[in-house]
Amino acid sequence: MKVRTTAIRTALLLQPGLLALCLLALVRCHAGPRTPATEPPPVATQAPAPPPDVVVGAARLDVLLPKLAGKRVALVVNNTALVNKTHLADTLKSRGVNLVKIFGPEHGFRGNAADGEHVNDSIDHQTGVLVVSLYGKNRKPTPRQLADIDIVIFDIQDVGARFYTYISTLHYLMEACAENNKHLIILDRPNPNGSYVDGPVRKPEFKSFLAMHPIPFTHGMTLGEMAGMINGEGWLDGQRKCDFEVVPLLNWKHTDDYSLPVKPSPNLPNDQAIRLYPSICLFEGTDISLGRGTQMPFNILGSPALKDVPNMTFRFTPVVIKGMSVEPPHKNETCYGMDLRQVPVARKVDLQYLLKIYKLYPHKEKFFIKSFNVLAGTEELQQQIKAGMTEEQIRASWQPGLDAFKEKRKKYLLYP
Repeated sequence: MKVRTTAIRTALLLQPGLLALCLLALVRCHAGPRTPATEPPPVATQAPAPPPDVVVGAARLDVLLPKLAGKRVALVVNNTALVNKTHLADTLKSRGVNLVKIFGPEHGFRGNAADGEHVNDSIDHQTGVLVVSLYGKNRKPTPRQLADIDIVIFDIQDVGARFYTYISTLHYLMEACAENNKHLIILDRPNPNGSYVDGPVRKPEFKSFLAMHPIPFTHGMTLGEMAGMINGEGWLDGQRKCDFEVVPLLNWKHTDDYSLPVKPSPNLPNDQAIRLYPSICLFEGTDISLGRGTQMPFNILGSPALKDVPNMTFRFTPVVIKGMSVEPPHKNETCYGMDLRQVPVARKVDLQYLLKIYKLYPHKEKFFIKSFNVLAGTEELQQQIKAGMTEEQIRASWQPGLDAFKEKRKKYLLYP
């Protein structure tokens, strides 16, 4: 060991450069790792807070319950009227509210009736309250039905399309409340298609239960906002005014995506169907099936007439399904067409499917049925399709009406 140490010392003395390198290494070792002068010191980062959950009007019981104290209350609701996972009727009953009547729209109070199925009056077995159908003998509450009521609460999830009938139910309810001096409270919910306004504005001669108002296919409003427009524009019979108020949403704006916690009607089973609905519902006025009578309604389309058409290879057979379809189009027939379950959905009324299928359909004189113009709210769209106009040309014809509607709509918006 002594010989080795002496040899190292002698080598260092004979080579000054080597000695300098050793000394420099020793200094660096004691100084620790070197940090470049341009590198900032590490800063602790915090993940951004997640956006707050949407709070629907029905969940704001601190606002609602004081308004109901000592009042005889009626509900206009269906299965979508949930407070968390509990129905509004059950929630209010448990809080001691004097619930005396429930009005049920299309599909019934608990949402278990098929599209278009006649719904009878009944007693709700869970609350013991009388349920009066608004999709049976009458679609508008009568003076007698409202006589023992002080306040009516409306809470139904809409999907933002003109031909979705809950907007018509709201209209008739507002009219009945105006005629009978009843106060109406609307518990607002998001519009899952609320980020765009599109389609032709309904013409006066095409007014029906499927198109009560002169508005486009998608109006981009919640039902609380729509109630303001119905009242403000004098659309109620005799231009009456309904005494109503809205319990608004919290933490929602029109551009937000919103996934519904429960299907709003039996044939809109998922988000894809709801997003496609404004663009493909017009097929209800044609020979084409939209999958009623299958487990994929408004996710698929087809017809037996498309059997030998190239690329129309997706097949399905509609049948009667209790609670979903009474007499589905092309019942028990094999339909050929398109599977739309995975297609991206644009935020517009997308005419590509309608124009494509019409072009491929072999018997064009049988393609449209009478209800097409009722759904479209105008005769022009059918004429434009038959004339071979492009989507861009058709959309350009909508623009003047859309511009006027959008300007009118501004004063009734409650959310950004």
